[in-house]
Amino acid sequence: MHYHFDFSFLAGNVGALLEGLKVTIELAMAANLMGLVLGFALCLLVMSRWAVVRAPAQLFVEFFRCTPALLQIVWFFYCIPMMVNVFIDPVLMGILALGLNLTAFNAEAYRAGVQAVPKEHLDACVALGLKPWQRTIFVILPQALRNAVPVLMTNGIGTLQQSALVAIVAVADLMYVAKSVATEAYRPIETYSVVALVYFALSLPVARLVHVIERRQDAAHQR
Repeated sequence: MHYHFDFSFLAGNVGALLEGLKVTIELAMAANLMGLVLGFALCLLVMSRWAVVRAPAQLFVEFFRCTPALLQIVWFFYCIPMMVNVFIDPVLMGILALGLNLTAFNAEAYRAGVQAVPKEHLDACVALGLKPWQRTIFVILPQALRNAVPVLMTNGIGTLQQSALVAIVAVADLMYVAKSVATEAYRPIETYSVVALVYFALSLPVARLVHVIERRQDAAHQR
């Protein structure tokens, strides 16, 4: 095989690729914000003492964890507009689909973090007369968040990578633009190789930070 690599054609498509990258980052950041906030709320519902609250929350978690993210994205894009007869901006729909998927996974990460909170701390809250919402915000949430940070960050990386799936429903993210460029220039190897390096460059710093945090947590637990 004597393939001649030529990356020069990408020079004229830098602007389009950067616009696609902007959409990708918007999708990932908004979905992560949604997953962080709603994930903790969903965690509290899953851990509720009342079955009527707990059961629907558990069903939500299991549905999004046990079905393919691609199927969820396609369902949101094509089924919801047909059901409610309302057109929703494609980027907003992508954020919704990715954010709800991440919410389910983050809820499990938070749940593990909450279960790691020492019982003595909860007993101290009761002794001090703290109300349930005060216990949750000032005692449980900070510790659960600290315990869950590595998993939450790893889930965030996964959402960045899964954001490429919205290209299948014609959202003009980095992957969609790259597909168009590769098709027009007949240069898929060069195009997709560059895009892979972009995703790698975005994900690697966060992945390395996760390792640093995990090492520090392990060292703190060994003391």
